[in-house]
Amino acid sequence: MSIGLLLITHQPLGGDLLRIASAILGTEPAATEALELVNDRPCECMLREALDCVDRLDQGGGVLVLTDLYGATPANIALALHEQRRQVRVISGVNLPMLLRALNYAELDLDSVAEKALEGGREGVIRCQEQDA
Repeated sequence: MSIGLLLITHQPLGGDLLRIASAILGTEPAATEALELVNDRPCECMLREALDCVDRLDQGGGVLVLTDLYGATPANIALALHEQRRQVRVISGVNLPMLLRALNYAELDLDSVAEKALEGGREGVIRCQEQDA
């Protein structure tokens, strides 16, 4: 994997998404972590943990951060990461198709993986129509 992938979500979403993606792909992806936040912890502690994750995951290509809900604590921590680390990109609204797309294209450069993840997230949201009886 040329980039690192960090999920920052409310507990237990990130870990669950990574476990499901691993089962679908048949392998546990390298350079991925889930940081599941609990809102009763100080933001400074959560940001420090997130910075440690980024430092572990960045192998020179940067880190894509996927978060669950824009405006909530996990997304705010992710945006603070982006302010402190040049090689971090953040996408909010994580879903399983977005995660799978990011994992399948992780050998690309950081901005290309971010774009593929966005495409996967958008294309993975489909209104399923009922058949007429």
